[in-house]
Amino acid sequence: MESTITTRRRFRFTESAKEGLAFLIILICLFLFLISAYTKIEDHERFASGLAKIQFIGVHAALISWVVPIAEIAISLLLIIPYAHRWGLYAFASLMIVFTVYILSMLLWEEKLPCHCNLIIEKLSWTAHLWFNLGFIVLALCALWLMKKQHS
Repeated sequence: MESTITTRRRFRFTESAKEGLAFLIILICLFLFLISAYTKIEDHERFASGLAKIQFIGVHAALISWVVPIAEIAISLLLIIPYAHRWGLYAFASLMIVFTVYILSMLLWEEKLPCHCNLIIEKLSWTAHLWFNLGFIVLALCALWLMKKQHS
């Protein structure tokens, strides 16, 4: 009796494809945070007044309204600097997790859901916004995984 051994070929990215895909994800994350920070600063009054309407954080709206865009800019700088990409992605994912927890808490405890986002995100429902954030968290984690694979 004759036996045939078949080997399954697994799809593998080349190192340059991994590097390119990770860089593309970094650019997408960078774009999101830079645009977000710009609109929060450009229309700061609207952003701050939206935060002030939220029951649990309203008293800290003035501080939060500056900390958030400054954090987004700082993380964007990490994403721009090649040797800091990994730190930038960790910071990006962490801040997106904070934003996601904020959205979850708003969905659970707030009756009125004010949105002070930007661009197309402003048009999303809160549930869609939650999925949007989760998608970006997954993207950042994928980029970190691709970068880990490059260096191992």
